Amino acid sequence: MPVPRGHHVMTRSLLRDEAYRAIRDAIVDGTLAPGERLLDTELVEWLGVSRTPIREALARLEQAGLVRSKPGRYTIVAPLDVRATREAQSVAAALHALAVREAAATLTDVELTSMREANQRLAEALRTGDVDGALTADDEFHAVPVVAAANETLRTMLDQVTPLLRRVERVRFATLAGRSSVAQHAEIVELCASGDVDGAAAATRRNWETLGRLLTAEARGEDAGSTT
Repeated sequence: MPVPRGHHVMTRSLLRDEAYRAIRDAIVDGTLAPGERLLDTELVEWLGVSRTPIREALARLEQAGLVRSKPGRYTIVAPLDVRATREAQSVAAALHALAVREAAATLTDVELTSMREANQRLAEALRTGDVDGALTADDEFHAVPVVAAANETLRTMLDQVTPLLRRVERVRFATLAGRSSVAQHAEIVELCASGDVDGAAAATRRNWETLGRLLTAEARGEDAGSTT
């Protein structure tokens, strides 16, 4: 699909970050398809900003593996790279497990309730086929221990690897393969609540490793919805 028409209003103080998020989300949800050329002029018109934040956003997206460019020739939406995405998935699984390991013993009742409520929203979004809602709820669930861990290096590394996983996560929550996440999340919360740090970290790693099966199906050209 072409770059959306009309103006996407942004606050001036966050132009670069908002341009990054807008283009990233359009790539993840398929609005901008793999192989599609990204022209500065079209992105400037769509987002209503100058070329500088656009170019900074594209450079960041290229670093994240969502964009490819050849200076002076083209910038395109990168095709799904199964190997690179699998590597990102392995790193994300380890980082989220580390976040839970660092935070599990000190999570408050309020934080545990926030995780349970996010998981309820995930279950409802999956029930109604709301993929965007499922992605948001999943992010909110995992964000609780990440924030509670208060490890800025961990958060920075997750910001680097997570964008490449969005496409696969969207597939997971658009199919029956996503249903298992609700039960896995519930297990993580209860292990945290009981003080089982090792168990909670292991359960978190298993939850993120489910993406690996979807990547295997993608590499084989299989129906991701059949993944269990």
